[in-house]
Amino acid sequence: MKIGLFGTGAYGMALSSVLANNNCEVTMWTKFKEEKENLEKTRMNEQFIPNFKLDESIKITNSVKECAKDKDMLIIAIPAAFVDALCQELAPIVNNDHILIATKGIEQGTGLFMNEIVDKYLNTKNVAVISGPSFAIDLVKKMPTGLAIGSDSSATILLAKQAFQNSYVRLRETNDTVGVEICGSIKNVIALASGILEGLKATESSKAMLITDAMHDMEAILRAFDCNPRTVLSYAGLGDLLLTCTSTKSRNYSFGKLIGEKPPKEEIEKYINENTIEGYYTLESIYQLLNDKKVMIPIIDLIYEIVVEGKDPELLFSFLVYKA
Repeated sequence: MKIGLFGTGAYGMALSSVLANNNCEVTMWTKFKEEKENLEKTRMNEQFIPNFKLDESIKITNSVKECAKDKDMLIIAIPAAFVDALCQELAPIVNNDHILIATKGIEQGTGLFMNEIVDKYLNTKNVAVISGPSFAIDLVKKMPTGLAIGSDSSATILLAKQAFQNSYVRLRETNDTVGVEICGSIKNVIALASGILEGLKATESSKAMLITDAMHDMEAILRAFDCNPRTVLSYAGLGDLLLTCTSTKSRNYSFGKLIGEKPPKEEIEKYINENTIEGYYTLESIYQLLNDKKVMIPIIDLIYEIVVEGKDPELLFSFLVYKA
């Protein structure tokens, strides 16, 4: 199977390892010439995944057209902020291609989910979304991993399963595409709160309390967007929530921990500038979306007030006990 994979970050590299292991012919795209040259020369990016080498069969390109042309499936695995620009470049090329979205998040300003951006620009109905508890380092180590795949296209689901499923990766399907996207986005926001609790030196009991309450809130958000509330129990929901809210491997959790430790404002700004924190960017988008829909999710409001407006992180303690 021929795959065009857009994105050479940690997750893109991890996905490429699974695809290569399954004997797929993979072309990876990066917009940066220097990154392309480094990957071709060393097959490594120590910043993203230390001690991991890309399979020698994988081709690296700076050309969107080369990555997309004559492929059985295209995979989008770049930060959410850049999906719009990529889809505009893909628009003249894509014609009923199978698109698999591995990006989590909501576009700032428009409030669009990733599948809505794809629908906006690309001439295809063969679109699927994958999401679930899957740190890049665990995938390259071939640890058992489960992902939810959401799509109305049975053909795209079948292709994705053929490309990814093996002795250590499992895909569980649903037709609740937007529900999978919501869960994959919101869990990053909740991870900020869980990290804040860690920074405040809260106990595991308090973090478990947050995660349990967050599941109810995620279910309410799913209902507000006319999604299947049971999606909260999927790999994209509970699975990813548990992973992201309990591990320092998560940049969202680590950023929340920093906020909970109450450092100088300059230190927080430095972390934001040096790291891609999807939960931070998603927070503003989901906060605005929920307000536009007049849906009250108090935990989202409080995380916004602490992370964006700079209110005291310790407000989270009293909120957990006294929330309505």
